[in-house]
Amino acid sequence: MVKVKICGLKSISTVKYAVRCGVDYLGFVFFEKSPRFVDTYSARKLIDLVPAEIKTVGLFVNASRRHIEKVSKEARLDYLQLHGQETPEQVGKLKDLLGIPIIKSIGIAEKSDLKQVKEFEDTCDQLLIDTKASTSMKLPGGNGIVFDWGLVSDFHFECPWLLAGGLTSKNVIKAIRISGANQVDVSSGIEKKFGVKDPKKMSEFIEVVKNDGKSRK
Repeated sequence: MVKVKICGLKSISTVKYAVRCGVDYLGFVFFEKSPRFVDTYSARKLIDLVPAEIKTVGLFVNASRRHIEKVSKEARLDYLQLHGQETPEQVGKLKDLLGIPIIKSIGIAEKSDLKQVKEFEDTCDQLLIDTKASTSMKLPGGNGIVFDWGLVSDFHFECPWLLAGGLTSKNVIKAIRISGANQVDVSSGIEKKFGVKDPKKMSEFIEVVKNDGKSRK
């Protein structure tokens, strides 16, 4: 069964709805420049609604170690997702300090970008393979842009990974089949407008992914 991560949740209603729809991971954005930003206090109230079997993920972009430590403890996160220019050494130190599993985002635009995978596989618990942000983009992820899934179709990952980047209910099955992903991450693809989730799109996305997973058993 393919797992689904929804990122950028901000309201009680969307969190409850995502849980009912069968999501596997819920992501909360702690990057203030993002329209999906949520403060620590609000995130904690949302996370208190999440059953233990659903993993909560906090997304950070080039944040200080002190800030990540404070937020992760106060919000009680299950995972950290690092979306900046963190090095493998920095990731390793953060993991040793906090003892929380880490997901590192890696932007892909061409085959050569995959060399970063090998650099982070030994220090990260999971990787998020996303569309590489261009210099004109304000956000490092969640921009709704697809990359060439064929770039990872024959690539061997040594650790678990999630596919991201412009996924919607219309293209996610094709993306899974080409890339070989067994976990997917969605944000902009289930929004009615930038930063605001659409319950109908959310349920359609999860249903499509989960039903396809059943059909491939």
